[in-house]
Amino acid sequence: MGSVFALLLATAGCHSKTDPTPENFIVGLNAYFSDHSECLFPSAPRFPFETSDPAELKQMDALVKAQLLTVAKEPAIHVSRYITTTTGARSAPRFCYGHRFVTGIDSSTPPAKANGFTETQVTYHYELRDVPIWAKTPEVLAAFPAMEQATSGTSSGKATLAGTMVGWQVPD
Repeated sequence: MGSVFALLLATAGCHSKTDPTPENFIVGLNAYFSDHSECLFPSAPRFPFETSDPAELKQMDALVKAQLLTVAKEPAIHVSRYITTTTGARSAPRFCYGHRFVTGIDSSTPPAKANGFTETQVTYHYELRDVPIWAKTPEVLAAFPAMEQATSGTSSGKATLAGTMVGWQVPD
């Protein structure tokens, strides 16, 4: 009788990777975010980049101070032209500054059929990993408040996850 109870206890703790559990949601989210970095520019600007917009000038000048760009001022036409440095070329044109690492699930909706899959909406908290040194400089943090907030510690986000035969995934 004791061995039957031990077998039941051992199998009761086993979960399938397709079960709607916080642990499985974290695995699916972290797999997705490991290939999807956070970037300063969602749509990549082309370099050389020219602007006279004060907000863009502040952001680009911060990247100059971080030694990712150089700037040439064109006073006759009131524009600044930015070019990537050798160091900046490794991050350009989107200037990605790390990826999310989910540390916990705050809530999830009951799984329901949608788009041919079982889906759930999750709210999670995360920290950023692999943040480069340039993204921690005071000038860059001041010029990009969303990045400053994201790199300041634990942040939260929302995502849709779809249940598949191999586990929970963020649909593309």
